[in-house]
Amino acid sequence: MKPHLIIISTIMISSSCTSNKESLTLTTDDLSTTIYAGERPLVSYVHSETPAPEGQNPLYKRSAYIHPLRSPGGEVLTRIQPPDHLHHYGIWNPWTHTHFGEDTVDFWNLALGQGTVRFAEYKETHQEASDAGFTAAQEHVWFKEDGSEGVAINELFEVKVHDSKEKSYMVDLTSTLSTPLETGITLEAYRYGGGIGFRATEKWHTSNSTVLTSEGKTRADADGTEARWAIIEGATAVPEGRSGILFLSHPENQAYPEPMRVWPADQYDGQSNVFFEFCPIRHQEWVLEPGKTYTLKYRLVVFDGAMDAETAEKYWKEWSLE
Repeated sequence: MKPHLIIISTIMISSSCTSNKESLTLTTDDLSTTIYAGERPLVSYVHSETPAPEGQNPLYKRSAYIHPLRSPGGEVLTRIQPPDHLHHYGIWNPWTHTHFGEDTVDFWNLALGQGTVRFAEYKETHQEASDAGFTAAQEHVWFKEDGSEGVAINELFEVKVHDSKEKSYMVDLTSTLSTPLETGITLEAYRYGGGIGFRATEKWHTSNSTVLTSEGKTRADADGTEARWAIIEGATAVPEGRSGILFLSHPENQAYPEPMRVWPADQYDGQSNVFFEFCPIRHQEWVLEPGKTYTLKYRLVVFDGAMDAETAEKYWKEWSLE
């Protein structure tokens, strides 16, 4: 589906901030919307449907995801369509086991042919003194047995980049969900789905990357536990030698402090095996009722170099008190 806004003029954002922050620009073409800091691309949101890899099931196609997300120094930290999970798309958020009425739909495992998530249109772009972003409408579509389609969940997905510096920047992701279904929809409890998922660069593996949560958990014991924040980081080619993302979950989120899905060290023999997700339905189902809206808020602090627990906690406290 082509975006309703085919070309958005570049938006220059003036800033009265300190000199180590750069002006942000936002551009849209037929494939994606990308936010830049100066000349550096930071975050791209793909609105055009990406086809499945050649020779693979065409059901693996999809749109409405973030990739690439780059570190301040230009290292790509996300990955799409890895051979072991062709339905993984950078940073994305489909629900897995859902049901409504007589229908059961999996929006995550695309090859099942039950559903997908699609970009619908841009609702707005915005700018302030030192940030740039947009709001995209996304549709969680189910494929009916008669060959027709229906929309089970409508989503407003807001992306805002701000506080861009030489070694770090922030991305706020806000997902507002509603359902047009008269029956509502139940998001069943499962170990992954929804929230915010992250498939990391193929360069990261067991021996050159780390996981640390607000509760002191690591890759060895974080899976299935709850946290306010999690640092996912690893070796990169930037001068500092490492880059990462601090994921923050907002106190107003469903099932806060939020459960996580973290792949273990031996996943895929320890190679290209970094996957992280805040998963609000990990331990309990979530019912979306008609006529209501539900919001999930996440902040990503993307950085080059190192980040310790004290710094992560400071970021979380500042954000949660805003």
